[in-house]
Amino acid sequence: MKIGIVSPYPPSKGTLNEYAYHLVQNLKLKSDIEEVVIFTDKIDAQYPEDQEIAGCKVTIVPCWTFNDVFNFIRIVKYIKQYKVDVALFNIQFLSFGDSKIAGALGLLGPLLSRLAGVPAITLLHNITETVDYASAGITTNKLVMKIYDFIGTLLTKLLLLSNVLAVTMPKYVHILKKKYKATNIALIPHGAFEVPDLVPESEDSLKVMTFGKFGTYKKVEDLIEAIVVVRERTGKKIELVIAGTDNPNVKGYLDGVQQKYAAVDDVTYTGYVEEEDVAGLFRDSSLVVFPYTSTTGSSGVLHQAGSYGRAVVLPNIGDLKELIEEEGYVGEYFEPQDVESLALAIQNLIEDKAYRQHMGRQNYAAAVSLPMCDIADWYLLHFKRMAKLHRTVEIADKMPAVAPMTN
Repeated sequence: MKIGIVSPYPPSKGTLNEYAYHLVQNLKLKSDIEEVVIFTDKIDAQYPEDQEIAGCKVTIVPCWTFNDVFNFIRIVKYIKQYKVDVALFNIQFLSFGDSKIAGALGLLGPLLSRLAGVPAITLLHNITETVDYASAGITTNKLVMKIYDFIGTLLTKLLLLSNVLAVTMPKYVHILKKKYKATNIALIPHGAFEVPDLVPESEDSLKVMTFGKFGTYKKVEDLIEAIVVVRERTGKKIELVIAGTDNPNVKGYLDGVQQKYAAVDDVTYTGYVEEEDVAGLFRDSSLVVFPYTSTTGSSGVLHQAGSYGRAVVLPNIGDLKELIEEEGYVGEYFEPQDVESLALAIQNLIEDKAYRQHMGRQNYAAAVSLPMCDIADWYLLHFKRMAKLHRTVEIADKMPAVAPMTN
């Protein structure tokens, strides 16, 4: 099979680039796939040259631009040109632009791919029905929220015109089937990107880490203040690492935080973390904190924390908590936007090393149970089924009509 994947891909820094990278690393090892073609966004940096590993060719085709209203046309043009058997769209609602028109038009890609004769599976990482617009930093206006709900419903209906719409959480399957009466929904868990050998945390330092795109529903002010509280209570030297960048909608956020808390010692701001540096970031950490006020879907950072056997501190909110319970992860919970609650959760893990390590081992076990190599097999089953159905329809369309028999 020849598989097409529409997604940002490293060194692109677009959302979901890491997911695409790790999925491709596993798909290219499958004997049923002879080529993976990645239809990705155009960037200033140079993409890797075409590769061939274990008989599978990986081709990178930069063919669309963030916030370009014609992305959907260009993407489908290249999908047809490269003659892929199936196209996987690895997306969320703002994958193709934070401009509302460009973002919405980009979501026409799966439907047009299907109409062009190439079966499309859409992996949708979030759904609007579970987004808290206020805490996610989108809007607090009730009327605007209703308008966004209406638009979100229309866009979801559009994406449901894919051959298959895949989501990563059982809750999403339930919502889509109940609200939209959809019958083409597939549950494909997020999976752990990597499952390396379990490496114990460093004995030399205590390092608390958070990782993401900050400024909307992921904010670090409470975390910095909580670390100050824990340092005072325990007398321990605790380093805080804030890894990642601003959310594109809140540019300059981390610079502002850095200036506001300049007097707080031992806080490191890493900026964008290259893929090859991610492993070291997690291995050097004692625990990982998720300073979220809401969630918009499954967390790749949570699965990475599990892969490296790290304890986690999580907000006591719906989607993340459900994910924890469903996939076997465990965490120390805190109440969002409550510095004292967050400080206590961090302190519980800092002061009890045995508890911290036990939690890390349990999260590692959860990650091992759903590695990306297994998730790739789930996709492969859908790819094969869609390609087989498509070939059956093609053959039926090409068969000559048979005239009815007459006496």
